[in-house]
Amino acid sequence: MAGPRVEVDGGIMEGGGQILRVSTALSCLLGLPLRVQKIRAGRSTPGLSSVGWKSKIRVLVRPQHLSGLEMVRDLCDGQLEGAEIGSTEIMFTPEKIKGGTHTADTKTAGSVCLLMQVSMPCVLFAASPSELRLKGGTNAEMAPQIDYTAMVFKPIVEKFGFTFNCDIKMRGYYPKGGGEVIVRMSPVKQLNPINLTDRGSVTKIYGRAFVAGVLPFKVAKDMAAAAVRCIRKEIRDLYVNIQPVQEPKDQAFGNGSGIIIIAETSTGCLFAGSSLGKRGVNADKVGIEAAEVLLANLRHGGAVDEYLQDQLIIFMALASGISRIKTGPVTLHTQTAIHFAEQLAKAKFTVKKSEDEEDASKDTYIIECQGIGMTNPNL
Repeated sequence: MAGPRVEVDGGIMEGGGQILRVSTALSCLLGLPLRVQKIRAGRSTPGLSSVGWKSKIRVLVRPQHLSGLEMVRDLCDGQLEGAEIGSTEIMFTPEKIKGGTHTADTKTAGSVCLLMQVSMPCVLFAASPSELRLKGGTNAEMAPQIDYTAMVFKPIVEKFGFTFNCDIKMRGYYPKGGGEVIVRMSPVKQLNPINLTDRGSVTKIYGRAFVAGVLPFKVAKDMAAAAVRCIRKEIRDLYVNIQPVQEPKDQAFGNGSGIIIIAETSTGCLFAGSSLGKRGVNADKVGIEAAEVLLANLRHGGAVDEYLQDQLIIFMALASGISRIKTGPVTLHTQTAIHFAEQLAKAKFTVKKSEDEEDASKDTYIIECQGIGMTNPNL
């Protein structure tokens, strides 16, 4: 199976975690031996460390990249060298992707959602159904919250022609983690291309504001009320339904709070804004931050929000045919994912300013991809 090693520069663009996730997943899928060098050279701490999602905090959970790399290695009985904390270079030699039960544990509040991002494309092309047991943070900084994954990512990514089940067994928060999510999915022969270019009009806004552990329920109510007030200033004609939730003691480990708000459109597009509570930050402020992120995502005219963009790239690259998504400003994460999907999978992407009249005054783009039509050799 092994051919010449593909050389990847881990220090360019977004650097670090995201390059490792995209390149090892593609290496595993395509059977390409890989060497990633200069890992996180662009960040303040070189070497394997945290996974930057919004790159606000430089270093958060060091072991987290490792659990993702080890998971991909185990999914395909591959060989992994140099995968230790502080390493600036890894070598990965993939073998055949297998189904069955796979466990990954960040041992910290490292994000289970990022573990899902690296493993999901791989197990779609396994020989049999898979169960992924992912342990760590479910609602952690610098990564999508599990509610985003379940309520936004899942229904949209399933348009590629597969389904998965996401069972939240236990929620875990920063700094302890302790959460567990079980993802079950069956393999596919091929992925269908998607077209997400017609945004439609917003028909529903809903969400959940949660507290867990020792935090008082009033915090959840305050986050929800502040978010509703903020959205009403801009969108007056829709009922905004944000449920305050006290997470049950047996379903949440440690203390945490946060909010996610979702807007749904007439064409089935989904957008979100979310925020996590932090020590010393007033609950109203957390609710308003989530509302403002959602409203910003509704202003740009795109059909996907800024967090979905980069998560769809690998699926577009693997699909059979031409996929198109309309987005707001193209994020660095998305540019990074496109770069490596082109380098490793040889998919062809174009990013152009949207030419639709209604987008003329907005920062709106069409990302188009001619996918490689990956087929599952096992089916």
